[in-house]
Amino acid sequence: PLTSAPPPAAPRARPRLVFRTQLAHGSPTGKIEGFTNVRELYAKIAEAFGIAPTEILFCTLNSHKVDMQKLLGGQIGLEDFIFAHVRGETKEVEVTKTEDALGLTITDNGAGYAFIKRIKEGSIINRIQAVCVGDSIEAINDHSIVGCRHYEVAKMLRELPKSQPFTLRLVQPKRAFDMIGQRSRSSKCPVEAKVTSGRETLRLRSGGAATVEEVPSEFEEEASRRVDDLLESYMGIRDPELASTMVDTSKKTASVQEFARRLDSVLGEFAFPDEFVVEVWAAIGEAREACG
Repeated sequence: PLTSAPPPAAPRARPRLVFRTQLAHGSPTGKIEGFTNVRELYAKIAEAFGIAPTEILFCTLNSHKVDMQKLLGGQIGLEDFIFAHVRGETKEVEVTKTEDALGLTITDNGAGYAFIKRIKEGSIINRIQAVCVGDSIEAINDHSIVGCRHYEVAKMLRELPKSQPFTLRLVQPKRAFDMIGQRSRSSKCPVEAKVTSGRETLRLRSGGAATVEEVPSEFEEEASRRVDDLLESYMGIRDPELASTMVDTSKKTASVQEFARRLDSVLGEFAFPDEFVVEVWAAIGEAREACG
């Protein structure tokens, strides 16, 4: 009799990645899965709590506080607990630019909101008590900037004329009772804390699917940190996902010219100046030497 061939072995399915989440100001715990980028992540969190995705300003990992060292960037450890910070009060502040720099570092949440990641000690903004780390910038002089990327917002603020007052409309995250009164600013940037607990992380990308990857190597961590520092000093933004994309791009290139060409094709909208690209290439090289 004919014996039928055994059925082909099914490919081993990855375990479903389910993450626990809460609203930072307090809520029951929800569970979310099946997202590949930050916008989809926000949509899943919003669905779990019955709110609109546009209510979410940003997320932190493993802390409900407005802690910029725990900010969700492009990586989520498979054991990480996600806290979503949602819109609280709106406030307007008038600022007069008495010097070139305002002292703000801007980052963006990957879904249309730019917010304040750092306020420099002794700067113009530092003297305005109402402005806090974690505030989302909604409008400059009544001109809505929702949907603008962080580098565009940083450029608009840099280009505002001196000695002419302007208005910032800010939205602060809703705070839990134990967070009231925190101003949470840090002048110097300690190394962005590694919040991943497992050996693997889910890497989110603004384009393309999310992938489960090993935790970044010592070289990748160090190089990304140096590139992030350069982004801050040149452009007034911090963006660990952008920094690690630039480090990834450098791995496939043998010369600074080739690196510049590749950056242009991958990240053309940033229009990085040549001297900045040269410094990034040098910083990545130094990180490689430092890590052996």
